[in-house]
Amino acid sequence: MPDWSYQTLFRPLLFKLPARLSRALTLRAIGTLSRMPGGSFVIRTLGHMEPSPLLERDIAGIFMDTPIGLSGSVDPKGIAQRAFAQFGIGFIEHGPITVKPIRSVEPIINDPLIETIRYPSCYENEGVERFAERMAKPGHRLPQLARIAPMPQAPPEQAIYELGSMIVQLSAAGAAGFYIDVFHSCRSWEDARTILNGISLISSAQAHSVKPLFLYVPLTLPDDPLISLLHELVDEARWSGIIIGEGIFTEKGEHCVGKAAKAATLSKIKRLREECKPDLAIKAGGGVHEPQDAIELLQAGANAILLHSGLVYAGPGLPKRINEAIIYEQVQSLPKPMAPSFWKHWGWMCLLGIGMIIGGILSWIVAATTVLLPYDLKFIGMTLEELKHTNHNLLHFMSHDRITLSGTMISIGILYFQLARHGLKNSLHWTRTALLTSGIVGFASFFLYLGYGYFDPLHALAAAVLLPMFLLAMRSNPDQPYHLPVNVRNDGIWRRAMWGQLCFVILGFALAIGGLTISGVGITQVFVQTDLVYLDTSHTQLNETNAKLIPLIAHDRAGFGGALLCDAIAILIVALWGIQQGARWLWWTLLFGGAPGFYAGLSVHLAIGYIDFWHLSPALFALLLYILGLILLYPYLMKRPSEAAKMAR
Repeated sequence: MPDWSYQTLFRPLLFKLPARLSRALTLRAIGTLSRMPGGSFVIRTLGHMEPSPLLERDIAGIFMDTPIGLSGSVDPKGIAQRAFAQFGIGFIEHGPITVKPIRSVEPIINDPLIETIRYPSCYENEGVERFAERMAKPGHRLPQLARIAPMPQAPPEQAIYELGSMIVQLSAAGAAGFYIDVFHSCRSWEDARTILNGISLISSAQAHSVKPLFLYVPLTLPDDPLISLLHELVDEARWSGIIIGEGIFTEKGEHCVGKAAKAATLSKIKRLREECKPDLAIKAGGGVHEPQDAIELLQAGANAILLHSGLVYAGPGLPKRINEAIIYEQVQSLPKPMAPSFWKHWGWMCLLGIGMIIGGILSWIVAATTVLLPYDLKFIGMTLEELKHTNHNLLHFMSHDRITLSGTMISIGILYFQLARHGLKNSLHWTRTALLTSGIVGFASFFLYLGYGYFDPLHALAAAVLLPMFLLAMRSNPDQPYHLPVNVRNDGIWRRAMWGQLCFVILGFALAIGGLTISGVGITQVFVQTDLVYLDTSHTQLNETNAKLIPLIAHDRAGFGGALLCDAIAILIVALWGIQQGARWLWWTLLFGGAPGFYAGLSVHLAIGYIDFWHLSPALFALLLYILGLILLYPYLMKRPSEAAKMAR
């Protein structure tokens, strides 16, 4: 459920359902997908959220891939944590956890107008036994931290006992650290001091086995008495950090988690950072609904971010977007790496792209004039005049196959050239993956001629010339972070871009299906029914006329299907992974990369009179997606984030 599907399709539907049902359906869906064979691969492919080594952090001795964590209230039953672990987060919180279950059947209220979720109880949970079972078999490798709290209204002695027993039990289950949440259940600051000192004593006595402790601080807790208490606790060295709560309590006792909490969160971070020792870790997440929110919290002094309501309103791509913003903040002050030599790798792919463009133009000229080359005629043992007399539409039909192939070749060449010049040159991981995957499919499609046995010597020569360029271009190329400014706002331009991205993702999948279908038909039955209607003949009649005609046509059809699949894979990876605000080159690449293929396919059908609606409907549908995608992506790709922000205002 990437942002391009969540923002456009799923969020509007889910927000019409009761919040508890909506949450259950969403978690069940992505959790089930993550447990299916190949499900993790699907999640990684659609989201491409693998974190960069630049994001690695060591917070209180706990190693994390990223400073972004998942709040325990997002998935309180642990249904989808295996999936969330692949969303670009670095640690997972469990809880709140109490020794006994606390249940509620009251509705959770989702208010999208002010982006706020209102929980009737902030301590609803399944009890420590269930959490211990879950943490012992997490299904992922991320650090697990437990937010533990005494039962409501428990006296200090009972609270100390409950917290101590949960620390022992959950440590054995694999908890990497603990958030101690006592302020909601305490009737006075003295009670809180008594409980926390008791936990410190227990931790000191079991220093060989107890994990780092973090004090969980409600967002609305007064600062001055809190600072005084912290000065007492941190001197004991058993407390590693502070967790700032995500929500605000209403007069009705509801726990409100949403965008409005950001201002109070920023204020508390700044005060704590001013008053506490600098090595004390601070985690916070109240009001983080877009990357800019997270950046502001980190700049104010937070060491890590906990995501909760932001995932509901921005979508599951929020961790990735925050990670990209953090990386950009880190690298923008560094000098841009020197571009590698033209001959190191990217230049070879540029030459390959140019070769594809030239080859496509030459083959288009041939297909629009003589249609067949001398070795084609030698293979079938016929002249052009004889072919015309055999079937007056046959040469037109073969021309239409070859012109559509030519247009696709030109499109591939433009895509390859641009991805090499702007992506491979700058060591962008996704561009290398797009070129590698598409190129393997393209070269492998050469062997589709084996389906009917026609060997095309010119095709073989082109493949032999281009293959070394491809291999040289795919040499070692260490990834580099993107130096363009990244999107940090959930503004209208970004939301429209999600629709544009959806259009190109559907287009990529549709073209891939089309390529596979055409290749499959090309090496099996060769013709579809509308082809035979246009030719006014049958498969048997053509075969009786010349047994080598069908292998020649099959070669063209299978070759076009393979080229279309090669093109589709490049477009699909661009759509899934490459849409980056301000990447002007990418919009021009999509425009010029798609135009030759569409023009060739549609113009040749009109020119030869092959205008059956059902035959052309897939191409017309693809053209509609292409045009809509370009229109919707234009403001996002053509404007830098700073320029887009001015437009949004």
